[in-house]
Amino acid sequence: MKRGVDHIGVACVFICHDGQGNILMHKRSMNCRDEQGVWDCGAGSMEFGETFEETVRRELMEEYHVVPIDLHQLYVKNTLRENGETPTHWVHVIYAVRIDPTTAAIGEPDKMDGIGWFPLNALPDPLHSALASHLPSLTRFLSQV
Repeated sequence: MKRGVDHIGVACVFICHDGQGNILMHKRSMNCRDEQGVWDCGAGSMEFGETFEETVRRELMEEYHVVPIDLHQLYVKNTLRENGETPTHWVHVIYAVRIDPTTAAIGEPDKMDGIGWFPLNALPDPLHSALASHLPSLTRFLSQV
């Protein structure tokens, strides 16, 4: 059985920020299952028995080798889209995560062609198709930090 295809998948999306208005992004490699060559924030599927926060912490370590300073759940989104011609269904729990920018590194070199810090008003192009829907909530949250 395949998550998001044969049954609804649950994933935690994390947008790492430095507390100064910059976000960490990675460029998806050709080894990613979809949207290769685009810039993305980070996400991972929940494992059985994990809390949302445990999923975020595990995935942060796997993808960027970082420990969060602060986790803030932004919202939950029902995501219906297609991967090629295959319909997918995911429940995404979106988090803003403050990290120390000096500690971030590529943790999955097979899936990432590079990482970088970008101000919200100067994000790289092209962006992952789901990212645009997350940015208004992140912008509101960061304006209050």
